Order: sequence, then C-alpha cells, then structure tokens
Amino acid sequence: MTRSTLRRALRRIYALLIMVLGISFLAKIADHVPLLAGSGLEKFLKDAYEYLRDMSLLIATGGVAYITNMFQKRSSFVEGLKEEWRDIIATKSALFAYTQIEQPTTEQYIETFCKLSETIDNMRSVYQNVGETGDLIGLYPFAPLHDMRRALQTLDPRKSINAETDAEQRNLARDCILQSFYALRETFLEELDLEEPDRPLLISGGRRAKKSGSLGWARRMQERQRNQQDRQEKPHARVDALTTRPYAKEMPTAKPWRSAAA
Repeated sequence: MTRSTLRRALRRIYALLIMVLGISFLAKIADHVPLLAGSGLEKFLKDAYEYLRDMSLLIATGGVAYITNMFQKRSSFVEGLKEEWRDIIATKSALFAYTQIEQPTTEQYIETFCKLSETIDNMRSVYQNVGETGDLIGLYPFAPLHDMRRALQTLDPRKSINAETDAEQRNLARDCILQSFYALRETFLEELDLEEPDRPLLISGGRRAKKSGSLGWARRMQERQRNQQDRQEKPHARVDALTTRPYAKEMPTAKPWRSAAA
C-alpha cells in the first residue's frame, strides 16, 4: 500500500467516524431541539442512537482490525521498497565498476546488462506502470533505470571502435549513470517516509567524542575476571599469549580513532 493510498483510506475512516459521532450527538440531544422534539425524526434518531450504542463494540473492533490491516499492508509494501532499493544500489555499483574496465569482455557486459535488466523488471513487483489499463501498457514508474540501461548499451564491447574513443564513451556513460541514479534516489526514497535522525553527525572529518577508559567498577570487574582466569590451567598457552600480549601492547597506544587508555 502506497503512502497516498494509506492517507486516502485514513481520511475516509476519519470522515466516517466524524459522521457517526455527529449522528450520535444529534440523536442524544434530539429531544432538546425544538424542530425535532416529538417528531418522527426524533424517534428515528433515538433508535439510531440505541443501535449505534449496541453495535459500538463491533464497530470499534472492525475499525481497529481494518486500520491494523492497512498498516500491515503498508509495512509489507515498505519492506518490498527497501529490498528493491538495495537491488538498485547493487546494480548501480555493478554499472559503475563496469565503466572502470578498459577492455571489458562480452561476458562481463552480458552479466552487467542482465543485472540491470533484472532490476528493471523487479520494479513491477512493487509498482505497476503509471497510466496502465487493460489496453495500455502505461509509463515505467522510474525512467532513470532505463536511462542507465541506454548508457550501458553504448559500452557494448561488440561495438568497440578504439581505445581513445572507448575511454571518452566510458566517462560519458559513467556520468549518465550517476546522474540517473541520483535523480532516481531523490524521488524513490520519498516513498519510504524517511525521517531525520535524532542525533545526526553533520560535520566532515568527525571523530569520537568519548575518551578511552571506563568507570572504576568496570575495571575492577575486569581485573577480578583476569585474576580468576589466571588461577586456572592454561590449555593453550600460545593462544593465550597471542591474545593477551597484543592487547597489553595495543591499549596504551593512541590511534587516530581513539586515545590511549589510561
């Protein structure tokens, strides 16, 4: 279920809920409304109110079940989108790698083309074509994938001319593939309802903010465990030496990603 479909369904539910609450409220106060008091419409509203009250549990249960089913469909749809997006990323990487090969073989070209073709066809497991009917094919929902295919087809080794021309063509095809991918990414990810991270790291060249070390109780626990193990027989002394000695040497040594342990 797409985001727009979910929103339309929720709007219908809200409208129905407001209508039911409005009818219930009007029925409840019908005997206080001069035009309704004592009329046949008042009796009808009272009967409707009693019916809604008797059926309230069933209505609520059905509404909750319907809403739950909608969100389950939405969750399954989003999982399908995520899987398709992972496939698109893998395909983009395969295309980029292919444009780096100076003299690709026909087998490499066919393998890359088939990977892209599978990605294009797999989109139909998520979306139908836009404007598709029983008589019309419609439009492919994300055209940049076909732009990437056309760019790849210009690098078919069976149509190679010379090394200099191929280098220029590979650079042009690579730029076309990347431009198409970025255009696709900008639109496709909107379908996933992504949110901003709660604690983003927005600076380049970021480093760890925490310093090496731990609280005293953790170090004392570590020391107790070490003493307890040292009292036991060492079945593999060489293995123990291979792990403990590098550890003792590594901890006091500062690294670009952490300071030296105290």
